[in-house]
Amino acid sequence: MRQARLFVAGEWTDGTTTSDVLDKYTGEPIAVLHHASREQVERATTAVTDAQENALPPAHERARILALAAQLLAERKAAVAETIVAEAGFTVGDTAREIDRAVQTLTLCAEEAGRIHGQMVPLDSSPAGAGRLAFTIRRPVGVVCAITPFNSPLNTVLHKVGPAIAAGNGVVLKPATYTPMTSEHIVEILLDAGLPPNLIALLNGGGSNVGAWLLEDPRPSFYAFTGSTEVGERIRGTVGLRRSQLEMGSLSSTIVCADAGVPRAVGRCLEGAFRKSGQICTSVQRLYLQDGIYDEFADALVAALAGRNGGDPKDEKSFIGPLISLGDAERVASWIESAGDAGAKILTGGTRTDRVVQPTVLADVPPAADVMCREVFGPVVSLRRFSDVDDAVSEANDTPYGLALGIFTDSLETALATAERMRVGSVHVNETSNSRLDVMPYTGLKASGMGREGPRYAIEEMTEETLVTFSRRP
Repeated sequence: MRQARLFVAGEWTDGTTTSDVLDKYTGEPIAVLHHASREQVERATTAVTDAQENALPPAHERARILALAAQLLAERKAAVAETIVAEAGFTVGDTAREIDRAVQTLTLCAEEAGRIHGQMVPLDSSPAGAGRLAFTIRRPVGVVCAITPFNSPLNTVLHKVGPAIAAGNGVVLKPATYTPMTSEHIVEILLDAGLPPNLIALLNGGGSNVGAWLLEDPRPSFYAFTGSTEVGERIRGTVGLRRSQLEMGSLSSTIVCADAGVPRAVGRCLEGAFRKSGQICTSVQRLYLQDGIYDEFADALVAALAGRNGGDPKDEKSFIGPLISLGDAERVASWIESAGDAGAKILTGGTRTDRVVQPTVLADVPPAADVMCREVFGPVVSLRRFSDVDDAVSEANDTPYGLALGIFTDSLETALATAERMRVGSVHVNETSNSRLDVMPYTGLKASGMGREGPRYAIEEMTEETLVTFSRRP
C-alpha cells in the first residue's frame, strides 16, 4: 500500500504512528499515513528556520523554481488527478479544474516573485522633510506555517506555499489528514523544480497534536490557515502577536433579481451550489429569488439537475462525488430531513447512499433550520423568495460570517447599493458567491477571517516592510 510519509530536514521519513487514508467513495484504505512525533516537528522546524537564514535563493531563482513547478504540475496532471479523485472524492471534472487553477496559481507566484518591491515616500510633502529621501524595502517575514484543508488539497495549499516561497520564506506544511497525498505531490514537484530541500517540511498529523505543537513553537513568524472559525480562533489566541492569514467559516448567499437573465443565472448557480459536492466555503447555500422569476428559476434549476446524480467520482458521468466522510454525509442528510420536518419542500434530491448525498434543492425553508443558518458544506441549496432587494440584502448580511455574495441584476444602481451595504470580502455582480479567480484578492470579514490570499496580496502579507530615510549632510 502507498505510504504517505513526512518530509523532515530534507529527507522523506516514516512517522512514529500511522493511520489509514481512505478512498472517499468506497471507504477502503488506499494509503498508510505517517504521523509526526513532537521530536520530528521540532527537527523539521529547526531545519526550515536554519535554511531560511542561510540557504535562501534570490528572487530570480525563486521565480524560476515556481515557474518550473507549474510546468511539472501540468506534466504530472494524470498522476495528481488520480490521487485527488481517490483521497478527496472529487469528480473527474472538479479535479481537472482544481489542477488547472493550481498551475495558474504557481505561475502567478512565479511572476510576482520578481516584482517584490518597496516604494518611494515623498518626504518633501512635509515642511520638515526638505532635503530628505525615503523609501521602503520588503523582506521575508520568516518561516510560514501552512495549515490546510481537505476541500482544496492542491490549489488552496499552493495559495499558501507558493506566495511564501515567492516572498523568500521557508514553509512548514501540515495538510488535512483526509488528503495528505496531494501535499506529497506538491513537495516532490517543488523539490524537482530545484527548491532547496530544507526550505520546506511536510508534517502529517492531527490538529490536537501536530497542529498544536506548531502553534506553540515560537519560531514560525506567520500562520496561513483555512478551516473552521473555531480552529481559527484557537490559532489566533495561541500565536499572539505573530502574523496570520485566516480563512474560516462562511454562509454564502446569491441574489437573483427579476431583471436578470434567468438561463445564465441558473447555469452559474447550478455550478456554484454543487461543485465539489458543495464543500466550498463560498458555495451557494442560500439562493434568493425575486417574485416574478421565482417559479421560472426554481423549475429551470430542478430541470437542469434531472439526470445529474451523485456517485463514483471516477465515473465521468457522475455530477458530484461523495462527501469527505460518512459522518458528514449523515449530518447533511439529517439537516435535510429536519428542514423537511419543519415544513421545507424538497424539490429534488434529499437522499443519501453511504457517503453520497444527491444534489438537493429546498424551498420554503424556515429561517431557523440548520440548512439556512449554519454552514452546510454539502450539496444543498435553499431557495428564498423576496419582493424588495433591500430585504434580501439584509437577510444575506444577517450572519456572523462575511466571505462573499453574488448578485444577478441588470441595474447598476442595485449592484452598487448592494456592494456598499454588504459586509463581505467580495461582491460578485452577475456571478455567484462562488466565483473566485486566483488572481483576485481574497479575504473574509467578521467571523470569516482576516488577511488576504491571491499571490500578489499574500506576498504582501508574508513580507515585512522597513522604512529607510537619508538626510543631506549640512
